[in-house]
Amino acid sequence: MSTDSISPLRQRMIEDMNARKLCAGTQRGHIRGCKRFAAFLKRSPETATAEDIRRFQLHLAEAGLSICTRNQIMTGVRFLLRVTLRRLDLAAEIYHLREPQKIPLVMSPDETKRLLAVARNLKVRVLLSLGYGCGLRAGEVIRLKVKHIDSAQKIIRVEQSKGRKDRNVMLSPELLDLLRQWWKARPSRDVAGTPLEERWLFPGRRPGRPMTTRQLNRLFHEAADAAGIRKGVTLHALRHSFATHLLERGTDIRVIQALFGMATYCPRTAG
Repeated sequence: MSTDSISPLRQRMIEDMNARKLCAGTQRGHIRGCKRFAAFLKRSPETATAEDIRRFQLHLAEAGLSICTRNQIMTGVRFLLRVTLRRLDLAAEIYHLREPQKIPLVMSPDETKRLLAVARNLKVRVLLSLGYGCGLRAGEVIRLKVKHIDSAQKIIRVEQSKGRKDRNVMLSPELLDLLRQWWKARPSRDVAGTPLEERWLFPGRRPGRPMTTRQLNRLFHEAADAAGIRKGVTLHALRHSFATHLLERGTDIRVIQALFGMATYCPRTAG
């Protein structure tokens, strides 16, 4: 697999991933892992041996990479070997490490109020309110379109998110009002002829594309700093905080699981 251009091997792998309907993010991760493997080998992965697989995994361990990163890299390499190259013998040489189970950091109700209160403008307030008030993931927030907002039923429809699942999340009257305010102030970067229903709620700098999760993460950390939140929270903490606060208010765990689109979800509570 060439590290500089699309080689026939990489093209075959891309076709295999497309045939299995792997999402764009998963495909990029698989390609990155295989490019790293090819760079380590200094030759095509088609010529890899069991010893090469062993040495590469040792190399990743010695490089000090996190368990999550190592597993992601080897998942891509395993797809290449097992699916594209049909080398089941080599794929069997790959091992994955169990990641430590950690309790996610959550923010208190007071901290979330402060976070939303210091949002520097309407756009940031709407973005963070969707993450907390609807329990949306970063990628779900930025991919929202007009058609996903059902103001009559007060719900937001999340389409084909993690696990290729659709789900509906509740939309409060206050958040609906914020969305309407944002729509009036929203910059118009739509490609000419784009139907209203297909327009992004949060257009990015590139016409026809939404803002990026990197931009959203940066806005979150700016707001957290301004709110004086010193704990090491991430944007995903809004989602965990939303679930935890619902549970503390007595919401049935099965309702929370449905809102989060997960068969099992048990947010942590204090105490």
